[in-house]
Amino acid sequence: MSDLMRDNIEAALRTVFDPEIPVNIFDLGLVYEIKIDGGKIKITMTLTAPACPVAGDIVADVQQKVEALEGVVDCHVQLTFDPPWTKDMMTEEAKLELGFL
Repeated sequence: MSDLMRDNIEAALRTVFDPEIPVNIFDLGLVYEIKIDGGKIKITMTLTAPACPVAGDIVADVQQKVEALEGVVDCHVQLTFDPPWTKDMMTEEAKLELGFL
């Protein structure tokens, strides 16, 4: 069950985008951790920059999309800037799409 739920959460996170970057937050490497405790989900993530003007929108989008999944009763999103995000955290696909390869 939790493997399927993790796959569903990851798929939902791949539909969340930073409006300034045409790559989803999961492939950007912004999601550091996903904890599943029954129907309660805790996501630890970061942003590409601490002063990101749409931080609240991104967090709300993550929470809304994960809570819409079957079996999820609550999603808590924890923002952290430790460790700071770098482009090395991106998937190969994201680096390719953004021209870093």
